[in-house]
Amino acid sequence: MKNKALVVIDIQNDITKNYKEIIENINKAVDWAATNDIHVVYIKHNNLSAGTRTFKPDTQGAELVPDMKIVSDNIFLKTLK
Repeated sequence: MKNKALVVIDIQNDITKNYKEIIENINKAVDWAATNDIHVVYIKHNNLSAGTRTFKPDTQGAELVPDMKIVSDNIFLKTLK
């Protein structure tokens, strides 16, 4: 049983317009984890607060950034109400 994981949190379209500055390092970490048989877990943020303009469920902004390597189906949601 694996007892280690790389957790990638909130790397979504709404998180930052400057994610391209860090995505290369994130993808290197994902590759490293996958190569070393370490779980990769992705956490997405959903914001259900009234009047929110970011992280709305089922919007493009709430999706994981397209440049990020996705190597597992371990994608989980955390929700702010």
